[in-house]
Amino acid sequence: MTPGTITGKELFWFNNTLVAIHVSSIAGEDGTCVVEHHMPYGDSPPLHAHRREDEVFHILEGRLRFQIDGHERIADAGETVIAPKGLPHTYRVESPEGARTLTITRGSDFETMLRQASRPAEQPELPPLMEPTPEIIAALVQLCAKNGIDIVGPPLG
Repeated sequence: MTPGTITGKELFWFNNTLVAIHVSSIAGEDGTCVVEHHMPYGDSPPLHAHRREDEVFHILEGRLRFQIDGHERIADAGETVIAPKGLPHTYRVESPEGARTLTITRGSDFETMLRQASRPAEQPELPPLMEPTPEIIAALVQLCAKNGIDIVGPPLG
């Protein structure tokens, strides 16, 4: 994965991913947020539902397996997938080289949670892989709940 599109953007390490904020929710009146994610093979967030925001994924590179409201589908580069608010969803990066997506939401919940749960990226590349501890998981669940996102199940295996 080449981080060429993220030059000059705010960069964060969110768990095992590199996140670049392209458009902050505070930039416009309707709160649209555009975030670029660089994700390693096998990356999968816990099954979750956004209370107030749809989550749109546009796949730039790689292949992802999505689970939305109990239904699975594969999406490749160039495809766009929506996880409507209120529906439990997750994904898993299936391409060995990782994946890169744009994630678009309308509202500040997702962006605020990302900023609170992340650390500034030391360089524009994926962070060293780490297994989340029970403390990290508990803190993420709490931050998500505070920002309108409910964790409702495990990541995809």
